[in-house]
Amino acid sequence: MKFRTLLLLALFAFGSLRAETATAPAKPRLIVNIVVSQMRYDFLSRFENGFGEGGFKRFMREGTSYEESYYNFMQTTTPATLATLTTGANPSIHGVTSDYWIDYTTGRKVALIDDRTTRGLDCDDGRGCYSNENLVVPTFADALKDYSPESRVVTIACDPMSAVVMGGHTSDVYWIDDSRCSWATSTAYKAMLPRWVSDYNDERYNASFLNYKWTLLNDKDVYVNRRYSRLEPVKASEQIAKKRGVLSRIFTKPTISRDYDKILTTPAGNTIVFEFARRAIMNEQLGGDEVTDVLNICLDAPRYIGELYGPESMEVEDMFYRLDSDLEQFLGFVFAQFDSTEEVLVVLSSDHGSSDSYDLGDEPRERFNPRQFAVILNSFMIAQWGAGDWVIDYVDRQLYLNRNLIYSNNLNLEEVQNRVAAFALQFRGVSHVMTSTAMQNSYFGASYAQMMQNSFYPRRSGDLTINLMAGWIEEREDDETRSRSGSMYGYDTHVPMLWLGWRVPAGRKIYRSVDMCSVAPTLARIVNIGRPIASSSLPLDEIIGADK
Repeated sequence: MKFRTLLLLALFAFGSLRAETATAPAKPRLIVNIVVSQMRYDFLSRFENGFGEGGFKRFMREGTSYEESYYNFMQTTTPATLATLTTGANPSIHGVTSDYWIDYTTGRKVALIDDRTTRGLDCDDGRGCYSNENLVVPTFADALKDYSPESRVVTIACDPMSAVVMGGHTSDVYWIDDSRCSWATSTAYKAMLPRWVSDYNDERYNASFLNYKWTLLNDKDVYVNRRYSRLEPVKASEQIAKKRGVLSRIFTKPTISRDYDKILTTPAGNTIVFEFARRAIMNEQLGGDEVTDVLNICLDAPRYIGELYGPESMEVEDMFYRLDSDLEQFLGFVFAQFDSTEEVLVVLSSDHGSSDSYDLGDEPRERFNPRQFAVILNSFMIAQWGAGDWVIDYVDRQLYLNRNLIYSNNLNLEEVQNRVAAFALQFRGVSHVMTSTAMQNSYFGASYAQMMQNSFYPRRSGDLTINLMAGWIEEREDDETRSRSGSMYGYDTHVPMLWLGWRVPAGRKIYRSVDMCSVAPTLARIVNIGRPIASSSLPLDEIIGADK
């Protein structure tokens, strides 16, 4: 009798499992890809006690967290890492090395997203002329659109750079035009701005935050971080502040553009993105049928706030508590649109971490001055080979030499690069220097050299790539930014990777080391399409169920 009872229970359980499997969707109807800019991995545990139950903790409780997820290259800047997340490739393959680079033929700057053949929509004349023309490899969403043209893909970010890079070639892309504080796109993506976007801009929701006054959410004693700037930006000239998106609280001539930049240095910069994302889901009917749709979201405000106040500040901590609340509301909205949580997949990660603040201790740490570096190297080259403008530019730890001048003087490029590299190693703060010739002609399979080579794209990278010592950041003229990213060290490369919804195992932590290149091929496997053609990693077994 006991055996019969156990057999019946087993058959019932098996039948229930089969019924559940039969009704579960083979692939999600909506994939939401959220990138929290400049979120170090340790923030999840550091601020855990201040988080609510429905935001970051929901991912930890109901989803899967990868505890050791890293970028495997040095150039951990926002455009490079966003391209890696969406294509599954390193910069050496996807070609996004920086905001701009130098064309060796003309000696001129080439901006990654600028495109004067396009026209900004809902922008002032001459603004918003952006496109994906310089993105050289397809993203996961591009692969999805090739396989399923009916799929809808929407990408949203305050910063046009983030929006364009994350959007790839086939997405509808929206960013904020700072002259109007409204959502915009360009003719590279749309012939005209969709009616729902125009109507939303007419509501002036973004502008309602222009007078936003940011005060701490909790009593100061509650915060883990002890550094407090009273929510006042560090001193910076207005010109540099405007360039960096950092503005004083006091304006002699208030303008929408200036006040909009202030929004980006407050938690309101996250709120306005989530609200527009809700509208996009409703008006574009994302996830409204059996065809998988994609919503890409990049939250740029954490990067602006982190650079301004530093990761040790109460301001950064307070922003993450408010972001957690915004995230909870957004997740609640998204999952409420569907009958089952298995119809939605949400991925949350970051483009990079950040260094500690250079002025954290009693005495500010030294910073690397790239302008001085370029001037001194040019003087060295003059002493070696005669007068001339030997150094064209320095861009994100890359030095561009005047190759036309080198060739016109019948000099050997490799020899010139090697001699300049040897001299560059004498600078304080410089840890390693590699030449473009060495990276083109050799393969480095491990350590710092591999990470530098993974950032190297021959057509766009500089003649010399430098790696700074751990903890060193670049100093810009009249720039009081406290913290930066862009290194190969763990504080920049180690970021969160959280999965929620669909068939993702609940409450699971994975401790093996994984490459951030794995996100795109994992998404491709989930929707049963081929991996993006440039992707270099395999799908994550724990997410696709291959480890069972």
